[in-house]
Amino acid sequence: MLLYMIRHGQTAWNAEGRLQGQKDIPLNETGRRQAAGNGLALKGILGDTVSDFDFVASPLGRTRETMEILRRAMGLDPLAYRTDPRLVEVSFGDWEGFTLAELEAHAPERVEERSHSKWNFIPPGEAAESYEILCWRIGSFLADVTRPTVCVSHGGVFRAAFRLHGMSEEEAANALIHQDRILRLDGTGMNWL
Repeated sequence: MLLYMIRHGQTAWNAEGRLQGQKDIPLNETGRRQAAGNGLALKGILGDTVSDFDFVASPLGRTRETMEILRRAMGLDPLAYRTDPRLVEVSFGDWEGFTLAELEAHAPERVEERSHSKWNFIPPGEAAESYEILCWRIGSFLADVTRPTVCVSHGGVFRAAFRLHGMSEEEAANALIHQDRILRLDGTGMNWL
């Protein structure tokens, strides 16, 4: 398996520290620059092997916009990619749109509970997920990767991939997920480019 993973570019909610989850928040100007930079970097990495690659993104707007900017920067048709619903971000349920500081003011005991078990914590709300639940979706996606792939997704998806590639729950839950770098996963491991 050869997979290049790219997190969507920055949004206003990223900059404010808001939990986005599955809310469809657009990129900001910084995020658009990050997407273009990742496209130029990927063009250099893939070179003339680009036609060997499948391009897939989460169906949310911020990942599709990132993919389209990235492909345009690579000199490719910006719309020639597919989406996969398994790549959607983890759902933060009723917490989406809030910062942890705002949640602390209203539900300090739940924020404290999350701080002790971030990996397995399920926020309130009918559709909410833990990172462990997200791993089920991402494991299914990774099992279906049959050719070299470029994937644009979300921070939680990276966390699930980290865990599925051997990181501890605590490491995966708290790892820094870059928006201006590319993660390469293959049969020997993973590394940031």
